[in-house]
Amino acid sequence: MSATHNTTNPPKPFRIFIGYDPCEHIAYEVCRYSILKRSTIPVEIIPIKQSELRNNNHFWRERNKLESTEFSFTRFLTPFLANYQGWALFVDCDFLYLGDVKELHDVIDDKYALMCVKHEYVPTETTKMDGAVQTVYPRKNWSSMVLYNCGHVKNRVLTPEVVNSESGAYLHRFMWLEDDEIGSVPFVWNFLVGHNKVVEGDETTCPKAIHFTSGGPWFEAWRDCEFGEVWVREMEEYEKVKEKEKKVGDCCK
Repeated sequence: MSATHNTTNPPKPFRIFIGYDPCEHIAYEVCRYSILKRSTIPVEIIPIKQSELRNNNHFWRERNKLESTEFSFTRFLTPFLANYQGWALFVDCDFLYLGDVKELHDVIDDKYALMCVKHEYVPTETTKMDGAVQTVYPRKNWSSMVLYNCGHVKNRVLTPEVVNSESGAYLHRFMWLEDDEIGSVPFVWNFLVGHNKVVEGDETTCPKAIHFTSGGPWFEAWRDCEFGEVWVREMEEYEKVKEKEKKVGDCCK
């Protein structure tokens, strides 16, 4: 009898693009760590760094005073950076993942151009993070965590030229799409600190991904925010793992 060989290719990693800002480096590292720690599927994590995009002539628009992070606009380059192929996740760096991203991947529906949590959110504070102006607009926070169907024909409009020239309203409100082309994701995958609430006895309200949208404990002014201690524990664990890996690396030199 001849042996049969499994020629099935291994699954491609789920691409996750995280918005990066040098002012929130530790937030990025903890977000990345929390994803990798809990994921049961292969993932590829790519930071969206404005400096690199500028060096590669993919981003050239001037920053205005209403942009609270370096990825306010660069986030919309996700389909372009994914070569307009397959699905990819974009997420702000101020997230902490408590759930397995496989569960998020499992809600993907190819009939949509993108999927997100459709918050009805009006912030009460006037500033956020380290003093940035808190802006109010329709579909606020929808763009902070997006599953992009990068191969969808409608998302091919998101070229560097468009991302560098279109208004914040056009991009953050997904105005290149019809309403029925935007799918919905359970709110627990973009659980807004200070807005969303856990209902006692209802597991469907427990956060899978905590979003410190107004500011996280890596900022002094937000050190005591709700869920802050959860983030700090994750940060301390990340630093211990990093230190252990460093010692192993030093021993192998």
